Amino acid sequence: MVETEKYLLYRLVFQLLKLVLVLPVATATIERCFSGMKIVKTNLSNHMGDQHLSHRLICYIEKEEMKKVSGEIVVRRFMTMEGKERKFDL
Repeated sequence: MVETEKYLLYRLVFQLLKLVLVLPVATATIERCFSGMKIVKTNLSNHMGDQHLSHRLICYIEKEEMKKVSGEIVVRRFMTMEGKERKFDL
């Protein structure tokens, strides 16, 4: 449709096709997030702030990327932070 520029004539059909192609990917991502939330969210994290839970959930979902970060990098980053940045609010 794009190569022949027919998407200009059939805009609604083109939008429908785009939605149909994106929907399975979006649904799988959302389901992965909810399944991760079941694992990460505990009684203790219910009493912590939403931001803390969000950070934990991102770390859980993106665990393959988190494995690439070494502890030494985290320690160096923490040591270069100013006092206000180091404070962790629960």
